[in-house]
Amino acid sequence: MARSKSTENEAKSAPSGQGGVQSITRALAILEELAGCDDGLTLTDLARRVRLPPSSAHRILTTLQRRRFVRFEQATMSWLVGVQAFSVGNSFARSRDNVALALPHMRRLMAESGETVNFFTLDGDEVICMAQIQSQQMVRAISRPGGGMGLHRSAAGKMMLAYMTEGEVASIIGRRGLPRYTEHTITDVAALSQELGLIRARGISVDNEEFAIGLRCIAAPVFDEAGAVHAAISIAGPAARMTEARVQSVGALVRQCGDVVTAEIGGRARA
Repeated sequence: MARSKSTENEAKSAPSGQGGVQSITRALAILEELAGCDDGLTLTDLARRVRLPPSSAHRILTTLQRRRFVRFEQATMSWLVGVQAFSVGNSFARSRDNVALALPHMRRLMAESGETVNFFTLDGDEVICMAQIQSQQMVRAISRPGGGMGLHRSAAGKMMLAYMTEGEVASIIGRRGLPRYTEHTITDVAALSQELGLIRARGISVDNEEFAIGLRCIAAPVFDEAGAVHAAISIAGPAARMTEARVQSVGALVRQCGDVVTAEIGGRARA
């Protein structure tokens, strides 16, 4: 049976995928876009972002709405992530026992340092914030849990790179490049290689306003049972408080926390 012209256009405009069920691919694309927008998206904006006709996007949204994966805000005419999406995502966090084991030590580190503490894991070519203990300071650094960032511009990301092989690092650079985000971002391969050697030597990595001006972060590794870097514990705060003079003392606290969490999860630190 011949397809209608509108159906053909819709298929052409749908998000491309590597096989799979098209309707599920479209629904997941919609959820991913909504997850990145705290204020929600109108139907028109959302349909444009996922490259679907508004009518198709609306049918998927109403299906997701019935299962509470999305919700509609009448006042702003916007669609937002629903409570069921949180419930499903939270089950993943619960299954990550290592995060639960790390949280008490992260709370202690926040109390000792006064700054925000994060737990990052590697996800492809990015590091993802899996958990966070926020500073009690009026001015503090916040990385939204679930958010990802490039490896070369973050303390946690550079820690991951430091324990990869040269081939693995080269592959990531080949795919992602070394884009500049601030005047301090490392954009030279030789300079990054030198930085990674320094990280291995001192056991901590420092984001010296490489991700954002005015923000400084320090990270330490968490090793798994094979001696590979499983995660990174990081402290983030305003550069005005996280001065270069504090890097050594705060870095010692972060490294100690990383060592404790490594032992807690049954990991083995690499010599």
